[in-house]
This record gives sequence, C-alpha cells and structure tokens, in this order.
Amino acid sequence: MENVQNSSEQCRIASLSVIVEDLSSAPGVNAFLSEYGAYIVGRMGIPYREKGVSVLSVVLDAPPSAINALCGKLGKLHGVTAKALFSRF
Repeated sequence: MENVQNSSEQCRIASLSVIVEDLSSAPGVNAFLSEYGAYIVGRMGIPYREKGVSVLSVVLDAPPSAINALCGKLGKLHGVTAKALFSRF
C-alpha cells in the first residue's frame, strides 16, 4: 500500500462498488482489499450465481489517493470493474 499514513491528506468516506465478471480474478480482488484493509470500515459480497458474477460493496474511510489507487488496481484486473463514490467530508 502506498505510504499515505503520514500524509496531510484528509480522510474521506467512500463507497466502492466492484463487479467481478471473471471469477478467476477473485483472489486478486481479495489480495488488494487485504492490502488496503486498514481503511475498510465494512464490506459485503454477493455472489450472483445465476449470472456468474459477484458484486461487492466496500465502505472506506481513507485519503482520496488511497481510494483512487485501490479502485485503479482493482479495475486493472481482468473482468473486474470498480467505481468509487465519495462523501463531501
């Protein structure tokens, strides 16, 4: 994880939505979420077996740079889409 702990950047609350269409990418998704685990407030995963996808919702309290970095890493995985929605504070 990038070193933003000592940064003057203020933390924000964000909701990260992740859709995993290639289930072979799930270990990579979990590895990145573990890497940023210190920022995760909660997460919920829903396997939608009928469609062959998994949908995750992750709540973060982190500097925007860390949230964007996580979102970018997840989005580079094959068959994974990730988008973040930030709070105003």
